[in-house]
Amino acid sequence: MDRFAKYLLTGLICIVAGGQFVQVVTRYVLEIPVMGLEETMVYPTIWLYLLGAVNASREDTHIRANVLEIFLKTERQHAVLAVIGEVVSLVVGLWLLSWAWDFTRYSLRVGKESPTLYIPTFYADVALFAGMVLMMLYTLLHLVKHIRIILTAEKAP
Repeated sequence: MDRFAKYLLTGLICIVAGGQFVQVVTRYVLEIPVMGLEETMVYPTIWLYLLGAVNASREDTHIRANVLEIFLKTERQHAVLAVIGEVVSLVVGLWLLSWAWDFTRYSLRVGKESPTLYIPTFYADVALFAGMVLMMLYTLLHLVKHIRIILTAEKAP
């Protein structure tokens, strides 16, 4: 799974960077803008953004301002703080996930299309729901990991 995520993110970065390169060359060097290129670049950009957030969730490398960790001494105390943070993240994330699901259903029902190329916007809209599902899955896995740390720290002499 890690290898797949790495290649997918790399591929999306290359697509976005390549599209921007083509846009700069055609617009500013050749002075011939490519119609619809910006519109098509929205799709991989949105997926890249959300899958990057999923990757940060998978690696547990989100930016945090854990000031309380300065005052905590033991691994168990750090794990308790992490459990509190993961539970809050899970509650807020599940609430946002319900909104993302409603938005996905709305997007599928309405059937919007992009203005120039008539690409269904559902392909970009569903990225929000997919990303939230994966982030909540990884948050749950990290919560279980921290709970195990607390339970094993209690058994230790």
